[in-house]
Amino acid sequence: MQKTRSTTGIVLLTFVVTVALVLLALNFTAGEKQVQQQLPRLYGTASPQFDRAMGNLLGPGVLGGNEVIDLQNGDQIFPAMLAAIRSAQRTVTFETYIYWSGDIGKQFADALSERARAGVKVHVLLDWVGSAKMEESYLDEMKQAGVRIEKFHEPHWYNLARLNNRTHRKLLIADGAIGFTGGVGIAPEWTGNAQGPEHWRDTHYQVRGPAVAHMQATFLDNWLKVTGEVLHGDAYFPALAPVGPHRAQMFSSSPSSGSESMQLMYHMAVTAADQSIDLSAAYFVPDELTMKLLMDALQRGVRLRIVTPGEHTDTETVKAASRATWGELLQAGAEIYEFRPTMYHCKVMIVDQRMVSVGSTNFDNRSFRLNDEANLNVYDEAFARRQAVVFEQDVARSHRVTYDEWLNRPWKEKLAEKLASLLESQL
Repeated sequence: MQKTRSTTGIVLLTFVVTVALVLLALNFTAGEKQVQQQLPRLYGTASPQFDRAMGNLLGPGVLGGNEVIDLQNGDQIFPAMLAAIRSAQRTVTFETYIYWSGDIGKQFADALSERARAGVKVHVLLDWVGSAKMEESYLDEMKQAGVRIEKFHEPHWYNLARLNNRTHRKLLIADGAIGFTGGVGIAPEWTGNAQGPEHWRDTHYQVRGPAVAHMQATFLDNWLKVTGEVLHGDAYFPALAPVGPHRAQMFSSSPSSGSESMQLMYHMAVTAADQSIDLSAAYFVPDELTMKLLMDALQRGVRLRIVTPGEHTDTETVKAASRATWGELLQAGAEIYEFRPTMYHCKVMIVDQRMVSVGSTNFDNRSFRLNDEANLNVYDEAFARRQAVVFEQDVARSHRVTYDEWLNRPWKEKLAEKLASLLESQL
């Protein structure tokens, strides 16, 4: 009898371990084939074919008549977002990765709750991992006020294979008419004006015009996945007249519906670059194919500049994995800068001062293959020039890393980089 129990125990343990390993393997892969072929360079960013490819081959069509305003750091970002919530008359849809405790989190909970009590339909979608540091009292307040709150991939037996797929999107839409996207999370770290290590540097964008419907559709994509509920009608998709000069599209990706599309969008923009690529990258860990495209751009004379976090970072592992990739780029002429004052969380790509991509996407495998992401692409030279000015301001507050400096870094750093690189697929 004892031998039978021992055998049964071994069988059960083997089964549990096998299931755990299968779930782990599923979480460490996106379940789709990777982009494996290098893109041929057929046209530059000035060609009408570039716009057609970005709008027809990859994503929703590029729409004219938009007004896109950049907001720098929490002192500009949060007042604008809260004002949009407080002025909403019919609907508020809000999706975010980070929502933590703190005064700014309470302000958002209060504003969303007040609108729900006033009869506005308020829908909040939080990532289960990213909102783990959020006080339960905020959730209780909003739920009691009538806010619909859902958690993206909250663990259940039937979705354990998807825990590594997070919604990293940052979207706020009020009345289907004004939208916000960018890199900011709802936490004390994003308050202030990047004046010190406790106040991070970030950029968010306010949008009016036809492209807001793209933003709403992107939110509703994940809301449908989580709830099975289709939100539609004039309260969510009102008629949107042209209000500004910017042509734009909201571009999104998800492992469940095209995880490679965001990476492909970035690759096509890099391949089309004629003169310059300015990249604000909170997390820069390019894979082999992306490195090849960046190197090709450098070899054809494109100026590549990258601003990344310096001393102040929220993840030393990603920083180490990033630095491991710099040597080849620096040797080929890339300019890499480490932001000095505080954590650098911006996610902006400016190509030839013609096309700007802004949003939640990092320049790494996690964003390209594992997370749900959303970027606003703006095709307007005046807007691109404005973002280039902001980029130059960040460069001025950064330290330029030379190839010799990188080559002669301490052996401890080199060892940390080697170890961190082993985790590249998850970073």
